[in-house]
Amino acid sequence: MNLPLAWRLARRELRGGLGGFRILLICLALGVAAIAGVGSVRAAIEAGLAREGRAILGGDMQVSLTYRFAEPPEREWLEERSATLSGIVDFRSMVVVGEGEVAERALSQVKGVDDAWPLVGSAEFDPPMSVAEALGPTPSGLPGGVMDPLLINRLGLAPGDTFRLGAQEFQLTAALTREPDAGSAEFGLGPRTLVLRQSLENSQLLGAGTLFDSRYRLLLPEGTSAAQVREDWRAAFPDSGARWRDSSRGAPGIELFVERIGAFLVLVGLTGLAVGGVGVSAAVRAYLQRKTEVIAVLKTLGASGGTILALYFIQIGLLSLLGIAAGLVLGAGVPLALAPLLEEGLPLPAIFAIYPSALAEAALYGLLTAFIFTLWPLARTQTIRAAALFRGGFGESRALPRLPLLAVLVLSVAVLIGAAAWFSGVPELAVGTAIGILGAFGILVLAALLVRLLARILARSGALRGKPSLRLALSAIGGPREEALPVILSLGLGLTVLAAVGQVGSNLQRAISEELPDRAPAYFFLDIQPDQLPVFLQRLEDDPLVTNVETAPMLRGIITQINGRPAAEVAPDHWVIRGDRGITYAASPPPGTTLTLGEWWPEDYDGPPLVSLSDEVATEIGLGLGDTITVNILGRDFTAEIASLREVDFSTAGIGFVMALNPSALAGAPHTHIATVYAPPEAEAPILRDLGSRFPNITAIPVREAIDRAAEALAGIAAATSWAAAATLATGFVVLIGAAAAGERARVYEAAVLKTLGASRGRILFSFALRSALLGAAAGAVALAWGALAAWAVMHGVMEAPFTFDLRSALSIILGGIAATLLAGLAFAWRPLAARPAQVLRAQD
Repeated sequence: MNLPLAWRLARRELRGGLGGFRILLICLALGVAAIAGVGSVRAAIEAGLAREGRAILGGDMQVSLTYRFAEPPEREWLEERSATLSGIVDFRSMVVVGEGEVAERALSQVKGVDDAWPLVGSAEFDPPMSVAEALGPTPSGLPGGVMDPLLINRLGLAPGDTFRLGAQEFQLTAALTREPDAGSAEFGLGPRTLVLRQSLENSQLLGAGTLFDSRYRLLLPEGTSAAQVREDWRAAFPDSGARWRDSSRGAPGIELFVERIGAFLVLVGLTGLAVGGVGVSAAVRAYLQRKTEVIAVLKTLGASGGTILALYFIQIGLLSLLGIAAGLVLGAGVPLALAPLLEEGLPLPAIFAIYPSALAEAALYGLLTAFIFTLWPLARTQTIRAAALFRGGFGESRALPRLPLLAVLVLSVAVLIGAAAWFSGVPELAVGTAIGILGAFGILVLAALLVRLLARILARSGALRGKPSLRLALSAIGGPREEALPVILSLGLGLTVLAAVGQVGSNLQRAISEELPDRAPAYFFLDIQPDQLPVFLQRLEDDPLVTNVETAPMLRGIITQINGRPAAEVAPDHWVIRGDRGITYAASPPPGTTLTLGEWWPEDYDGPPLVSLSDEVATEIGLGLGDTITVNILGRDFTAEIASLREVDFSTAGIGFVMALNPSALAGAPHTHIATVYAPPEAEAPILRDLGSRFPNITAIPVREAIDRAAEALAGIAAATSWAAAATLATGFVVLIGAAAAGERARVYEAAVLKTLGASRGRILFSFALRSALLGAAAGAVALAWGALAAWAVMHGVMEAPFTFDLRSALSIILGGIAATLLAGLAFAWRPLAARPAQVLRAQD
């Protein structure tokens, strides 16, 4: 290999311009820009969360307690170690306006704050006023309260009107337009209501066993280590069940969501880059075909295969760097240019700037993709003899590249997959995506070959006699020089992603809006005190419209240890470890319980604590019979041995507990009951009115409303994925245009021959259009089949829900494929139609 010679020759050939490489440049630029753009937005949000972590959290540190407030020694300990301390309480409750039959009720996430709130940042109200004015005593003598504007509109309120939380009346003073620490809150089922914590003392909402979280925010003295404060607390109060958070991760739930959705969109962007790789490979092949004579001369003059490989590798490498650079500029520049719009639309803080790490990741993906998709056609230049090149046989070679180059190609693919797994932070998703892309490539290549074979067979069939346009179209598709492979590959991947997203989205929408409400209860009722339960149940038993009522005692606890080891070490990423979990007790298996392993304890069991655990959770964590789980409930640790595993089905939105203990294990622990009520829509309002009037402390969660909120969140994720898939499809359309442009010369010759044989321009144009439509339909059908299979796997394997094929989504995918190929094909049909047969045929001599 003579590298200096290859470098000189490469520079000379590049002086001829970028002709033939525009598709390569556009494909690389679009793919890299998509990944760089997503990475830049994700980095901007992460930087914003880091900078605003103190304001989002509401202090330097926060300690959270479930079901209880800090005991006096705990409160005193916190006050001693903080420059300023603020305590809040957060819970769900019903806001009631009016009395009797005309009373209006709505679910709200209530926050009770103290006089020190907010420690960081400022709350904003409409009309403007201070926190003390908004929440303090009003001229009427009632405590003040503010609400989210959405809740005010829903209840038809105005400043000066009164509302109730439990048994306590409040006067609305303003609308809450900015809550400085809103980002630190967990997912809530209702809009915010803000009041003073001391005003809730007579509300009956914070009694023993009721569901609430107390949170204490600390401003630390200068030089105090947050980590040391946390360790000192754990040493002083080892059984408190407290959860700590500091300002370095003010909103871990949001950060995790941003990280995961960003990683997912980057992986979707990689799919687009893979589609662009098809265009890169096609552009390289077309360029090398035009260089057939040059390669033949160089080989005749003694140039080695390695020198020729280096010559064109240098050229294409330099052009690839140009395309990647353009993509990086685009991917970094668009978020910067749209920063004002993005900052206004994002519900999270973001700092838009140039983030080298995001750009470096995108550049690495671009370099690897360009290398992989150019190496194969370049490597084949070494396997062709000069005599074959002089005879114009370059494009007909089917020889594989030499073994060392094949090894480099496989290694490059492995490095690309490894980089995606490393940078995404979700290696399972990255590897799964890579397998899906490779599988899709394999399926699409096989489909393209099958389409060509079927087209060739049908073109020769006697059934097409008298249909010359269709026969011409099928003959062209089945011919060796037709663009069936690049068309189906470029369109197929983008349409596959869209098909999968469309099928999953329609199935989820059907499950949420149609199937789930039919199986789900009308209401969840929370915080039912034990002495209220008999009257509560009697009201529902007397209602002929109520079809079923299920109740269960409920406590909430935090899993702190598994088999004597910290739970965070045993299962650090499992959802059951994060936050608190619902716990119940039962002397006998609840109706419908299916044990998969072990046995339920006897009804009169009074020994050491036993627990029945969800079999799915046990399998995921690796637990079995005899293992132990330590749960902290109200500051006290309970260590229970796993006595049985059972099925827990959350898909019906009914009562389901991951953990159920024997009754004696929780004897004396303050708790409340929950209930699910099954009734038709016409019975919901009377039930809520009667029970809300009798038991103001009880919280009712309308299941349909909760389902709607979940549907909105899923719709947002589906929309983001669809936009990313659309970017992949745009890259595929560019590849289509490249394939159509590359085949233009062959179509000119074909049109000239057909005109000589008497074909009209209309018939030739119809044949071209029919050819494009058939290829588009084939690409759409293959993508639909593969996408539907992927959607079925997601619904059954991930969502554990039934799958129903959505015909409307399917038709849109196929029609989209037809439209895309028609546009690309017809854009390059006019020159062949305008060509004069005599000139074209003489040029072939």
